[in-house]
Amino acid sequence: MYDNAEQELASLEERGLLRDLQALPETGGKIVIEGKKVLNFSSNDYMGLARDQRLKEAAVEAVSRYGCGATASRLLAGHLTLHEELESDLSRMMDTDAALVFGSGFLTNLGVLSSLAGPGDHVFSDRLNHASLIDGIRLSRAHCYRYRHKDMAHLEDLLKKSQDTPGKRIIVSESVFSMDGDIAPLKELSELASRYHAMLIIDEAHAIGVFGRQGGGVCRIPGREIQPDVIIGTLSKALGGYGGFVACSVSVRRLLINKARSFIYSTGLPPACLGSARAAVRIITSEPEPGTTLLEKARRFHSLLTQHSLKMPDFESQILPIIVGGNEDVMRFSESLSRKGLLVKGVRPPTVPPGTARVRLSLTLSMTDSALEQAACAIAEAAEEVGIALHGSTGVTTQ
Repeated sequence: MYDNAEQELASLEERGLLRDLQALPETGGKIVIEGKKVLNFSSNDYMGLARDQRLKEAAVEAVSRYGCGATASRLLAGHLTLHEELESDLSRMMDTDAALVFGSGFLTNLGVLSSLAGPGDHVFSDRLNHASLIDGIRLSRAHCYRYRHKDMAHLEDLLKKSQDTPGKRIIVSESVFSMDGDIAPLKELSELASRYHAMLIIDEAHAIGVFGRQGGGVCRIPGREIQPDVIIGTLSKALGGYGGFVACSVSVRRLLINKARSFIYSTGLPPACLGSARAAVRIITSEPEPGTTLLEKARRFHSLLTQHSLKMPDFESQILPIIVGGNEDVMRFSESLSRKGLLVKGVRPPTVPPGTARVRLSLTLSMTDSALEQAACAIAEAAEEVGIALHGSTGVTTQ
């Protein structure tokens, strides 16, 4: 019997880091909790597709034809024609030669990093990269160099210092950072990768469906396009379902099939997820305007918040953080927002660096302009109540 659980829980509570689950009766940007209408700012369903009737019908059709599960790992009997069809859809969307679907975005990052890097190799990771990228690098046992957030001079200095040592070099970054909502300098990353003969891996999880041609992410924004060696994406955010994928060359796909343990030893993604994802890709690639509409909505909301004297980072994406600082302060802020009909979860370490606890406002297409205007007023009132309105952060974290 594990005797230290209560002791560890008490330690987490003392530091303001204890977490609990809250069961919600439904998904969506507008939900009802205990009879009260709530605007949900904690969802990543950016395009509002999770409840889209077209996705539901596609999921039901897939279940009717294939059943509820893939029933095995894909290298055994779990590789369905639906997997191949979705991967073809994704490679066209991302403008790559191939794609490979994993069980989740987290599993994708674990598999990609631990397969493409190994002992003796060198991985250069933005300091604010997602936990799944960090864990994938750790599993690879490669040398890890964490450069200061978006600091290209620091990255180049690290690349220079390592260039006389043997081993592959890999640069890894998110495109839209999940907790700050800012965008990586992709052109500069691509140039450094070329200059120092490094592989470039970009995680587009929070950009797929929102940015770029056919919703292909920041790497596909006209006039700013780059072609990384590997692009990582997810089916669980703007595409409204579940699963992860990598867009890459045919040879990298084959290598991952043979080396990525999170692919080899996992049951294939179930038919419902595959069917809904195919429908989502069709919608995103044929109706690209919603991403622009969402970003315009987010820009207006950002302006409303700044007009209410909330100190915000510069606008860059549909993710708008309000940095509070202390763990207990951010939870009081979150609770005050909840009382005002806003579901805005406090985000604390280790998800964000110590001293940068925040609320993360995630906008979705289902939010009307009038609802956002009311929300901005409510957020300003809550900030004033808990005493953070005048001393929030003016920019993103740079640790």
